[in-house]
Amino acid sequence: MSAPTPETVTPSDAARASLEALRTEIGKAVVGQDPAVTGLVVALLCKGHVLLEGVPGVAKTLLVRALATSLELDTKRVQFTPDLMPSDVTGSLVYDTRTAEFSFQPGPVFTNLLLADEINRTPPKTQASLLEAMEERQVTVDGTPRPLPEPFLVAATQNPVEYEGTYPLPEAQLDRFLLKLTVPLPSREDEISVLTRHAQGFDPRDLKAAGVRPVAGPAELTAAREAVAEVAVSAEIAGYVVDICRATRESPSLTLGVSPRGATALLSTARAWAWLTGRDYVTPDDVKALALPTLRHRVQLRPEAEMEGVTSDSVLNSILAHVPVPR
Repeated sequence: MSAPTPETVTPSDAARASLEALRTEIGKAVVGQDPAVTGLVVALLCKGHVLLEGVPGVAKTLLVRALATSLELDTKRVQFTPDLMPSDVTGSLVYDTRTAEFSFQPGPVFTNLLLADEINRTPPKTQASLLEAMEERQVTVDGTPRPLPEPFLVAATQNPVEYEGTYPLPEAQLDRFLLKLTVPLPSREDEISVLTRHAQGFDPRDLKAAGVRPVAGPAELTAAREAVAEVAVSAEIAGYVVDICRATRESPSLTLGVSPRGATALLSTARAWAWLTGRDYVTPDDVKALALPTLRHRVQLRPEAEMEGVTSDSVLNSILAHVPVPR
């Protein structure tokens, strides 16, 4: 299949080319995290949110900042701590002595890309303050709903190995995240590349100096979302997604399977991935490619399975291997 000529380039093609350029642009700041970059782009296309899990020091924060810079989006960061209050996230009414009236002071949630750093370090009350923002795209303060900017994405990070002083996210809030992406330690070659960059003067706090520049914006993102909405889904593919999710509810290793909301999420992410790879229809391989990041946080292991070393990913891989694939 030949590449489209300049005369035949559609808005969908142009948007796809812009989003594909993100990988190169973010690569100027972050080394070896292509799956996480792709997951963040998929989440933006699906208007979803992302939970990033990885040990400290694997560039989770830098990844989100580089994405925001490459997309020319406004971004804010909140460090979640045990004493953080809901109003510290959403904003609050402030008394103005000059006017003798209360005025609303917007919190950091009023941005395009909110980085919620170490979200599991704050109590459930503050975690819940994000629920309305994530689900309804608005914040209600003193009975008045206030819409959030568009696009809006929450990228929350958590440390998988440090449990002291943490408050695990409840299932209801985990289900609000479209994807859970694992950010692994880099390979030896990638880690050498990171050190070489730092030795040459790379400063992760100055992305402009690293050459990261905007390659797409809200217009391209809107065109991309419209194109994703046109990606065809056959009855067989819909049935395949449902069969995978139903199999999680019957797995002897799980106490909690994937809900219908999870099935809808898997279909959405598969459509976005199909479009990113240049197709206007979804294949079983698209569903398989996004099954783990879309479903791993929506299932719950039985304690005895966990003690035997079983993981959510291993259960899902087993299900994918056994559920019949449509022809």
